[in-house]
Amino acid sequence: MILINLLPHREEKRRRRRQAFFAGLGVAALAGAAIALAWYTAVGELTAAQGSRNEFLQTEIRRLENQIKDIASLKTEIEALKARQQVVENFQIDRNMPVHLLNELASQTPEGMYLATVRQDGQIITVTGVAQTNERVSEFLRNTARSSTWLEKPELVEIKATPVSAARDAKRLYDFSVRLTLRRPQDLETAQPPAGAASRPAVPASAASRQG
Repeated sequence: MILINLLPHREEKRRRRRQAFFAGLGVAALAGAAIALAWYTAVGELTAAQGSRNEFLQTEIRRLENQIKDIASLKTEIEALKARQQVVENFQIDRNMPVHLLNELASQTPEGMYLATVRQDGQIITVTGVAQTNERVSEFLRNTARSSTWLEKPELVEIKATPVSAARDAKRLYDFSVRLTLRRPQDLETAQPPAGAASRPAVPASAASRQG
């Protein structure tokens, strides 16, 4: 017996294929939506974690900045304390300098020479006085240049003859002015002059005036 299908089977097959196609599209859409949702969730979690790390880093940075400010303030205080300590040390050192200066002038001043004034401006000492001869002043310059511990760099500022009286045979004295540099104890520690070396006193030609 031969069976003949009179139903529109081609249309039924096309209908089933369309249903399968749309079902596949729906499944793909659902899968895509699920993947997108999962990706969005993962990105959100990563963003939140990174935000937390950034906030932690910002907090630590602010804390370190405050510590740096504290360290800078401590450094400033330390420098100020060092400066005050240095002032006190310098005062302790310099308070004995007048004694050294007077002792040195007394030991280096030759006979026949008398000091009238001694003025100090920092480490610069200006000495004025009277000498019997020019040679006495030269000897004083040599002494302070070669054998003085506390005085150095002698420089003759002025010398001039002054008659003692109006008598014809009266002797002349010489008024002089000498500039010196006073050494400090720290200068003595760092100074290491070569053996046998001696500085010669500076005598400006314009400062010396000799008469008869």
